[in-house]
Amino acid sequence: MHVLILGGTTEARRLAELLTAELPAGTRVTSSLAGRVASPRLPPGEVRVGGFGGADGLAAWLRTHRVDVLIDATHPFAGTISFHAATAAAATHVPLLTLRRPGWVPGDGDDWHPVGSLAEAAGALPALGRRVFLTTGRMGLAAFAGLDDLWFLMRSVDAPEPPHPARMETLLDRGPFTLDGERELIRRHRIDVLVTKDSGGAATAPKLTAAREARIPVVVVRRPPVPGGVAVADAPEGAVAWLRALGCHPA
Repeated sequence: MHVLILGGTTEARRLAELLTAELPAGTRVTSSLAGRVASPRLPPGEVRVGGFGGADGLAAWLRTHRVDVLIDATHPFAGTISFHAATAAAATHVPLLTLRRPGWVPGDGDDWHPVGSLAEAAGALPALGRRVFLTTGRMGLAAFAGLDDLWFLMRSVDAPEPPHPARMETLLDRGPFTLDGERELIRRHRIDVLVTKDSGGAATAPKLTAAREARIPVVVVRRPPVPGGVAVADAPEGAVAWLRALGCHPA
């Protein structure tokens, strides 16, 4: 049996660990990484890096490499590859599961402003604050490039490229992040508004608690939907259970 994991997330690495440890001998586990991060944390098993060339390219790869099961464990905001996976799986009759961590839920004291896109987030900012903690990653910074009256602290794993806001300080860092660390960033940089994507998970959630404590608004970009008709698991263990139900029995 050959399992292809479309990865790049903590959940994808954990799933690769579970499958390489538990599936019967002779099972191939291949993780595919997009290659957008310069030094990714590699999962166990076989690894490929780079795109497939759209849904048709992915379908061809599934056929050529005799993939029996496809698991989409990409980032919740990697919407294009998820729809390519659904199309390719349908064309090749390969079972598909989407592995998505649950989204965040606001709690008492949160001042959240949900938006549908980075462009909407940029449009909301001038009415909310002047010193922005931008945690949406280095892709899509062009949406904020015209906000010359605002100052940005932008955090990402790799350095951004233009276009980006004119008044911007870059912080290169990789999660998980601590609550004390997020509190200190907000205090030291006098942040008065936070922008984030609804990525979910615990690794980057402390910024939300720190924002609540500091009583600053949070602009939250909603995640795109999972393609219709695709099975979904919210944890790697759920993906393993789904494989068992297909007849793939871990040792």
